[in-house]
Amino acid sequence: MNLEFLRKYFMITLGALLITLSINCFYVQHHFVSGGMSGVQMILYYLFNWHMGVTGILLNIPLFILAYIYLGKRFVIDSLYGTIIVNVFFEMTAFLAKETYVQNQLLSAIAGGAVFGVGCALLFKEDASTGGSDIVQFLINKFQGISIGTAGMLINIVVMTVSVFLFGLEKVLYSCISFYVLFKTINAFMDGFDFKKNFFIISDHSEELAKAIIKEVGRGVTYLHGTGAYTGQERKIIFVVVKLKQVAQISRLIKEIDPLAFVIIHDTSDVFGRGFSVGLHASAEEARAQIK
Repeated sequence: MNLEFLRKYFMITLGALLITLSINCFYVQHHFVSGGMSGVQMILYYLFNWHMGVTGILLNIPLFILAYIYLGKRFVIDSLYGTIIVNVFFEMTAFLAKETYVQNQLLSAIAGGAVFGVGCALLFKEDASTGGSDIVQFLINKFQGISIGTAGMLINIVVMTVSVFLFGLEKVLYSCISFYVLFKTINAFMDGFDFKKNFFIISDHSEELAKAIIKEVGRGVTYLHGTGAYTGQERKIIFVVVKLKQVAQISRLIKEIDPLAFVIIHDTSDVFGRGFSVGLHASAEEARAQIK
């Protein structure tokens, strides 16, 4: 059993724990509803006081049988651990739902969505699943040809529509706020917080600017060759990726060398290669070379 294997299942376990904590600490007290299978579990809990962990296991049994038949053994194995551990944690943390930790419903929706999002992001990073609606989405995709993303959206719409009739529009609107925070949190954790900026600089002083950027900012520069559609004039377009703290330096150099330069700045988050994060497929030797 290697360290990578242990790390993977530790992260899946931590992600599952955060998901259940978000629901039992922030959702249940205010009758908020999440999407997918956990949303169904919460509805049954509100209506009949059924234990969410037990309900989750029971609902997943027929789904896993269908997954084994139609989606294959590999899919079942990959989803089984996440499904079991998240429902075990539902039971282990159920006592937390008896107290209200955040009285304000809006703050509770935001906090719940953020914690839920971190938990989901940890699972997604390990390519893990908690079964449930994931299985339904794949089955719909297989037999109806509907994309997995669209199938997931349809499931959530059904859950939310049922919740409107059962618990009222206000609770569902708070749940939608939590959804928004959840997705934003997932995106932030999947993309990372170390954001970068792309600069595209069109200037009559491209070479002077490029040399200044390399010398003073310490970033590599690439020339892209472009031709003006109106003038027919060929130009060297400077392309450079910088860290956030270097944006002001680049902007100052542009103003000093060519205030008339045309500049486009884009946000970016995933940058791999020399000077930034080590590439996804870099060998150990390449990684060490980049770090040095």
